[in-house]
Amino acid sequence: MSQIPTSEPVPPPPADAVSEDRVLGGRVVLAQPKRGYRAGLDAALLAAACDAGPDQRVLEAGCGPGAALLAAAIRRPRATFVGLERAPQALDLARRNVTANGLQARVEIREADVGQPFSRLGLAPFDAVMANPPFFDDPNALRAPDPAKTEAWMAEGGLAAWTGFLTKAVREGGSVTIVHRADRLADLLALLAPKCGSFQIRPIHPRAADPAKRVLVRAIKTGKAPLRLLPPLVLHPDGEAKHTPQTEAILRGEADLDWL
Repeated sequence: MSQIPTSEPVPPPPADAVSEDRVLGGRVVLAQPKRGYRAGLDAALLAAACDAGPDQRVLEAGCGPGAALLAAAIRRPRATFVGLERAPQALDLARRNVTANGLQARVEIREADVGQPFSRLGLAPFDAVMANPPFFDDPNALRAPDPAKTEAWMAEGGLAAWTGFLTKAVREGGSVTIVHRADRLADLLALLAPKCGSFQIRPIHPRAADPAKRVLVRAIKTGKAPLRLLPPLVLHPDGEAKHTPQTEAILRGEADLDWL
């Protein structure tokens, strides 16, 4: 997402700079940059965790080219979706991907920045909001990344800007779902707690014996239920590179990450 939205036309990236991939078992066509940040497991997990019901409205902040947004829309065919993005080329790719997947009737892409108030969008609060915020607040935490990845990895307003925006964008009783680094779990809970409760946390482990690297956190705005730690998702069998059957089913869109 670029810091200041612009209304200037943005030329599309050269054709040889973009790959056309298929995700969700081939059900989603995704044009995305060949270099820099590319959609991966985090986007797939976020889409699988979206549990929007019929006629509900879902917002994704920082949707990039639309990997999680489009997969969630395919998974939830009776819900409608809005994706927000500020980076001009990602914004263009997201719009192209909506059209390529024939989802114009249910998915809209808007240019917006989470550093700006949600009220500026002129939208009613959503039933559900979701995001995969940049993993770092401190530029010194990055170890010589590809410059094309810096924007996706670095939260200019900090994680607080993202959680603040999401809690403004969701209605009372609506859900906030975030995938993030496991070592930021305490920060996530502290930032969401003033407005949200009824936390559910699902750890994501590379292998059963490894510490969790990611967490999926779901909270309800004004929720009061006790925090629940759910069974973990284990990505790979011990000593193997392939995915576990559960993970493979999630990636193919054959299973969801349910909130029990």
